Formats: sequence, C-alpha cells, structure tokens
Amino acid sequence: MSDELDVLKSVTAQLEGPSISDGGVMKDTSPDLESRYRAMIMERSGEERLKMGCSMFDAAKALMQAGILDQNPHASPAEIRRGLFMQLYGHELDVESRVKILAAIESTSHPVAK
Repeated sequence: MSDELDVLKSVTAQLEGPSISDGGVMKDTSPDLESRYRAMIMERSGEERLKMGCSMFDAAKALMQAGILDQNPHASPAEIRRGLFMQLYGHELDVESRVKILAAIESTSHPVAK
C-alpha cells in the first residue's frame, strides 16, 4: 500500500503543475474567432459532434499511452491502465478513492493494446 501512496503523491504533484497567477484561464484566441469556431461546430449534428469528441478522446488516450510507454517501454497492461486512470481522473478524486480504484485496476486483467 505504501508504494501506491508514493505513486499517487508523485502523479498528483505532476498534475497540479504551475497555476496562472491571477487565477484565470489563459486564452490565446480572440473572442470573435472563438465565437465563429463555436458557430461552425454547432452547425454540425449532435451525432457528428459526439463522434468528434470520441475521436479526440481516443487520440488523447493514445498520446497518453505512448507517453507512459516512452517513460517505461516494458510497462505492463496494469501499469498502463493505472497511468491512464491517473492522468484522466486521478486529480478529481480524494486519495482514499484513488487507492481503491488503483487496487481494482491492479486486480483486473483487461489487456491494453500497445
């Protein structure tokens, strides 16, 4: 259990990262361009927008998985699942919940495509 807590502390520190000093969100897109982009997206059907979102999620997940494998080329499927969980959802849960979920991930045997 101590190893899991060390991993959690390390990943949590990486997720927190630097914050913007004024507490706001950094934007590099003009309001006009942002509005035009949103209008273009909203012209698409709900099904098209859902497919786009799913495709973006799949691409982000593949990039995260590649990063995990870059850091540890011999990562087991469970290690990859743990890394994906922590990057996607770890910052949203308290430590106790993360430990329980990581233990469940460890006990399952779902393969991850490499």
